[in-house]
Amino acid sequence: MQNFDYVVVGAGSAGCVVANGLSKNGRYSVCLLEAGPQDRSFWIHLPIGYGKTMWDKKLNWMFETDPDPGMHNRKIFWPRGKCLGGSSSINGLIFIRGQREDYEHWQSLGNEGWGWDDVLPYFRRSEGNDRLGGPLHGREGPLKASSIPSKHPLVEAFIGSANGLGVPTTEDFNGASQEGVGYYQLTTHQGMRCSTAKAYLKPARKRANLRIITDARATRLLFEGESKRVNGVEYQHKGRLHTVQAKREVIVCAGALQSPHLLQLSGIGPASLLAEHGVALRHELPGVGENLQDHLQLRLILEANQPITTNDQMRSLWGRARMGLDWLLFRRGALAIGINQGGLFTRVRPASQSPDIQFHFSTLSADMAGGNVHPFSGFTMSVCQLRPLSRGYVRIRSADPLQAPSMQPYYLSHPEDQATAIASVRYARQLSQRGPLSELVKCEHRPGPQVQSDDEILDFCKQYGATIFHPSGTCKMGPDSDPMAVTNPQLQVRGITGLRVVDCAVMSTLVSGNTNWPVVMMAEKAVDMILADAENAH
Repeated sequence: MQNFDYVVVGAGSAGCVVANGLSKNGRYSVCLLEAGPQDRSFWIHLPIGYGKTMWDKKLNWMFETDPDPGMHNRKIFWPRGKCLGGSSSINGLIFIRGQREDYEHWQSLGNEGWGWDDVLPYFRRSEGNDRLGGPLHGREGPLKASSIPSKHPLVEAFIGSANGLGVPTTEDFNGASQEGVGYYQLTTHQGMRCSTAKAYLKPARKRANLRIITDARATRLLFEGESKRVNGVEYQHKGRLHTVQAKREVIVCAGALQSPHLLQLSGIGPASLLAEHGVALRHELPGVGENLQDHLQLRLILEANQPITTNDQMRSLWGRARMGLDWLLFRRGALAIGINQGGLFTRVRPASQSPDIQFHFSTLSADMAGGNVHPFSGFTMSVCQLRPLSRGYVRIRSADPLQAPSMQPYYLSHPEDQATAIASVRYARQLSQRGPLSELVKCEHRPGPQVQSDDEILDFCKQYGATIFHPSGTCKMGPDSDPMAVTNPQLQVRGITGLRVVDCAVMSTLVSGNTNWPVVMMAEKAVDMILADAENAH
């Protein structure tokens, strides 16, 4: 038995931030449990290396969804980080915080303290931007944001074609308005990935009051007698079960898939589900595992009429050597950037008041994200709906904590999502068929010119659509009046004391963009709330 003030479950995008923040003042002891290993792999730190970590079972949970009826009953591959830094160690590096309207919407749902003016200081606190400043940005924060220094002819053509459709060029997708087209900023620093393990955990590792245990898989939460107070965590390490006690709180930061799974295994969740699998009910919360949302990625693959793509570089021995030397000598080039360079936020639905779709423009092409590049000069336009209305779930399959849960996203189950998917593909085709980009396109490889009608386009979306790695919402925060809310706006689990959830799971609705930076913001804010409660308890 080990005793700490706080136990943090999961050293991912949120957990590293929470462990750093709670241990910083030296007053409280913190234990951080991570199911995966240390973040020592070279491929974690090389920005383009997620093409490797995407398939590494040591660093990736390698989840699959259940067969999804809206996707031709396909199982969708859902990679999730399994190492220090979690998914921030294997993600696509895009530095986006979403729209002001996302957080105003959270507040309108009854989540006091989560409006735009409330969250902006935490975004600024976390941000270390290499170029942007002013009232909307931070320059000194630990999470580094780097600009892409070099221009690429394909991205430039993409920008020009979007301009032709009325979308303005922007140098800041995190500015006053998200709408625009341009180059993304990336969570890199001096040509290396800036995960939360590097940004937040590395500076904290030598603190005497912080203990980090890797290869420690949490199996259930522990309670104080028959009460509803959580006071510890059981975990598996090197084939043996151990327990660690939390004198103050357990903070679950295991992600939108595994946080609800851990709660359900511990008897917190829908009573009928737990009874079905023989888990003793500790506290009924019907929303645990429900409200699952994700961004569905629709990838149009184009063949270029010139050998200017990353495919061409990677297929040539000289091209690979030049890429390697560029990174080794100068920490620049394709290896320092990752896969997606160009971004675009715009509106395709008549009712939308702000951008409703996002593009990730890549100068390479493969059958799936992280796959082997095609044998032709290819590039990819990936588009997703920012605020999907389809909802799924995460549910235990058994009382065995080592069995992955059932994950059912129900992609495209809402008619509005289907309409947006069709409009998104048509918009992407407009980009490729007019303006400067059209001059570089040899042909459309996928979906191909034979796909034209709405039904054919929707069928393409169902056949080839995949996750863009943003599952969220499965322990959503909300007011007392919402029967499906799992946490309150302080991120405390309803009806349970000593327990919070801090990660993508608590998002009421998905933010309009990539989720890593918003989770860092949420964790920074959670630290302040936890420490304030600790001070008030003295």
